[in-house]
Amino acid sequence: MNRTVLDPLTMKDWQLAEAAEGHMKPLRQLAQELGLREEEVIPMGRQLGKVDQRMVMDRIGAQATGKYIDVTAITPTPLGEGKTTTTIGLVEGLSKLGKRVSGAIRQPSGGPTFNIKGSAAGGGLAQCIPLSPFSIRMTGDIDSVTNAHNLAMVALTSRMQHERNYDDVRLAKTGIRRLNIDPKRVTVKWCMDFCAQSLRNILIGRGGKMDGFEMDSGFQISVGSEVMAILAVARNLKDLRQRLAKMVLACDQDGREITTADLKVDGAMAAWLVEAINPTLLQTIEGQPVFVHAGPFANIAIGQSSIIADELGTRLSEYHVTESGFAADIGFEKFWNLKCRFSGLKPSAVVVVATIRALKMHGGGPAVKPGAKLDEAYTRENLGLLEKGCENLEAHIEIVKKSGVRPVVCINGFHTDTAAEVALVKRVAESRGAYAALSQHWLKGGEGARDLAEAVVAASNEKNHFKFLYELDMPLRQRIEVIAREIYGADGVSYTDVALEKAKQFEADPATARMGTCMVKTHLSLSHNPDAKGRPKGWILPIRDIMVYRGAGFVVPVAGDIKLMPGTASEPAFNNIDIDVETGRVKGLF
Repeated sequence: MNRTVLDPLTMKDWQLAEAAEGHMKPLRQLAQELGLREEEVIPMGRQLGKVDQRMVMDRIGAQATGKYIDVTAITPTPLGEGKTTTTIGLVEGLSKLGKRVSGAIRQPSGGPTFNIKGSAAGGGLAQCIPLSPFSIRMTGDIDSVTNAHNLAMVALTSRMQHERNYDDVRLAKTGIRRLNIDPKRVTVKWCMDFCAQSLRNILIGRGGKMDGFEMDSGFQISVGSEVMAILAVARNLKDLRQRLAKMVLACDQDGREITTADLKVDGAMAAWLVEAINPTLLQTIEGQPVFVHAGPFANIAIGQSSIIADELGTRLSEYHVTESGFAADIGFEKFWNLKCRFSGLKPSAVVVVATIRALKMHGGGPAVKPGAKLDEAYTRENLGLLEKGCENLEAHIEIVKKSGVRPVVCINGFHTDTAAEVALVKRVAESRGAYAALSQHWLKGGEGARDLAEAVVAASNEKNHFKFLYELDMPLRQRIEVIAREIYGADGVSYTDVALEKAKQFEADPATARMGTCMVKTHLSLSHNPDAKGRPKGWILPIRDIMVYRGAGFVVPVAGDIKLMPGTASEPAFNNIDIDVETGRVKGLF
């Protein structure tokens, strides 16, 4: 590929991707270089393919041999700090060192793609391609998750209607068992993969008795569905099928949980996901393999690339780089205490992505708003502001170190960063026991990520002492307290009456007492308050509700006012997305 034509300083991401796509490796070549056989790849159109995970795992066995690298970050600005870009850049950089490497990233949600943040393919010369199918539809996994989830809601609401309309004799003739579902204790909403705040709270079933069951309902975003969480943690199709049957949708009048199995919809839900269980195989701009599987939003979901993708990557590659959503307090904590516990995989190294821009914001810089011009404070040298903001970096270094792994701080370089600013961040990171490297993968691709790749190789060759933050026999409220104090830096935890009642109930139930804990919290602060930047002190974490994802295998405490359905901004990304009517190519993605 002629790299001189790819200039991130003058070309937009979609233009870079479009130019690079003319030099993509054929799917067959990409798969062969990864060590896959032709029959193990399922073509999905001209450019994409899925990997038959069962066929591959049966052939190569269950033992992971590759180094396992997780990429997380400091608390981001609303613009994001380039975690996916760093993941792709590191894959390219390790390849430059002669390593056989693969990556795993999450499929972008239509919500942020068409809203504020744009696609999640990376950026500059550290992108996953082809961009358009990656960003829109891909191989239909999110559509399958959405349909499986909503089919469960159809089963639930139609059962409620039939039970209301039919007496016991008629129900018996149809083979339906009365479940006595309590409409005030329906715990799941419908889902769609856009940011649609007007659908958060709705009334459904209006009309006559044949128009459904009238009750309060609403929507959440698809990637926050328990179905997506199950896809992320399932080991194979059998495991996925068993987990789907455990999903709780509501309670009956006596408080007994109503599952998808009770509604006899679990098998049909699994039918929607037969293809989705297989990761999609794409490539970086420089031609390294990348698995795309499961979804984002670690603030309201598990937010990890799938266990299946990582099992494949750690068996097929010398180095496998995976991605956790948002910062170390959210994404890495869930990677560490949920994903690694479920998979049995242990990280060889953990990368913490930081930008000078975000650290200045945490030091007290002006608000950073999507679509607005950055204040000059972020483009001019200001060592005082930067040093103050490094408190946030220090917190995330400490979080990773609590897992027993030495972190690698990646300074994701911007052209406005000065040598003195970079040196300051390196000094702070190294003084706290981390490796540190400036990486210019956005501007220079793999060549710009060499220093980062070398630091990751050095860290992964060290013997670490990986351990979980909590054991599963620890009571739920104690576990939440440990996460709040040790990870977020809170002084304690408070509960609403509803949350406290549920916590006691889950602690007393043997089926939930030993489940993992998947926190729901804002990604914009170490605390529950998105406006509290830096390293907040002197605060209490408020738990307003606790949900249970029996299928996924974790209890979900909800902190603060965070919403499960995000909203669309006044100047969304879809304003700039269009097509070339002659070629059908999509333009304007970023």
